Amino acid sequence: MLHRVPLNDVSRPARAIGEQQTRALDRVLNRGRYILGPESETFEQAFATYCGVSHAIGVANGTDAIELALRALGVQPGQAVVTVGNAGFYATTALLAIGAVPIFVDVDPDTQLMSLDALRCVVDVASPQCVVVTHLYGRLADVEGIIDVCTARGIPVIEDCAQAHGARRGNRRAGSFGAAGCFSFYPTKNLGALGDGGAVVTGDVNIANRIRSLRQYGWDTKYRITRRHGRNSRLDEIQAAVLHAKLPYLDDWNSQRRDIARRYTSEISHPGVKCPTGFGDDHVAHLYVIRCENRDGLRGHLESEGIATEIHYPIPDHHQPAFDFNSSKLPVTERLAGEVLTLPCFPEMTDDEIIRVIRAVNAW
Repeated sequence: MLHRVPLNDVSRPARAIGEQQTRALDRVLNRGRYILGPESETFEQAFATYCGVSHAIGVANGTDAIELALRALGVQPGQAVVTVGNAGFYATTALLAIGAVPIFVDVDPDTQLMSLDALRCVVDVASPQCVVVTHLYGRLADVEGIIDVCTARGIPVIEDCAQAHGARRGNRRAGSFGAAGCFSFYPTKNLGALGDGGAVVTGDVNIANRIRSLRQYGWDTKYRITRRHGRNSRLDEIQAAVLHAKLPYLDDWNSQRRDIARRYTSEISHPGVKCPTGFGDDHVAHLYVIRCENRDGLRGHLESEGIATEIHYPIPDHHQPAFDFNSSKLPVTERLAGEVLTLPCFPEMTDDEIIRVIRAVNAW
């Protein structure tokens, strides 16, 4: 019987760099320092250098990274923040934790990223305090255009880079364009930890210092709270050590992801399936997401062939049943939610697994 093709398999990179990972874990265990120690400092410095910024601040997870970045930029309860509604509710969760008001804008039907035209239509009406732009599925948004629109109006931009580790346009990487860039190191990310983890990167020392305080209760010195809304949100030493061990491999892993994505796009030929394109340096192929009007039919067929799939994401933020965002009208976002389907795409996929996915889609 053929084995099941997984959507992802985080055990494979762990086996590939097992020796480096074991040494990293041994350092932490032998030192006996588990929170905010030398491993965190070393990884923060290395990740900041990799992203091309001055500062990286490790936090507990990617959603905390967005929330703390928003707070560091002074976003207050009741203030409007523009974001998209097709990215899994993570940025929206951070906004609601603050009490900010999410203003959803539609996305481009081809890239599935924030529409510059849609942004222009709302910024002067909503007068947002901030814009959060998501680099969805690993592709850089038109962040330069978004920043141009926002800078002219004095609006800071936060990059949600949770799916775009290492994506580059010219000499600049994801996270280095806006006032701050927010990363998740969830195990399935292009750079993944052994559990939850996140980071905020920035070139602004004042933002960096605010986030360092906010991630640890609002302290300026131990037990002295000088900043409100602080919390316990720290990247632990084990995760920092593992991430530092993995970081030198990230560009190669991204290249392997792109190769798989390009092959899918080249060889999937079913007329009912629309494949993504444009896998250059600005797309790290975190997820390979096709579109299909009969998405559920295709998904059922692939399941019968032993191929795992997922939907990223089935419910737009403004349609989540716990909230009343019904005033938002996002026709492209709503259409995409019924069509998108994620195929397996991760660096350690075998050639046989890739062929099976292609043949199964084409045979539907």
